[in-house]
Amino acid sequence: MKKIDVIAAALVIVGALNWGLAGVFHVDLVAAVFGMRFGETSAVTTVVYSLVGLSGLYQALTWKSIQRRWNGELHGAKA
Repeated sequence: MKKIDVIAAALVIVGALNWGLAGVFHVDLVAAVFGMRFGETSAVTTVVYSLVGLSGLYQALTWKSIQRRWNGELHGAKA
């Protein structure tokens, strides 16, 4: 489960950075990585955006259990 937590957190960070860049500099990081301009989409970017959205949903719905898993490890308990 912790691997899923880390992957989801990384995707949420990518999404947050993308939105920050879009808001401040009008740059779409995901589109730029795949050689497209701001607002352009392809099958690959749609998958990335979908995974980012699902990761945010996962983080929101499982926040308390994620905290228990990770805090248990910090205090010597097995999660």
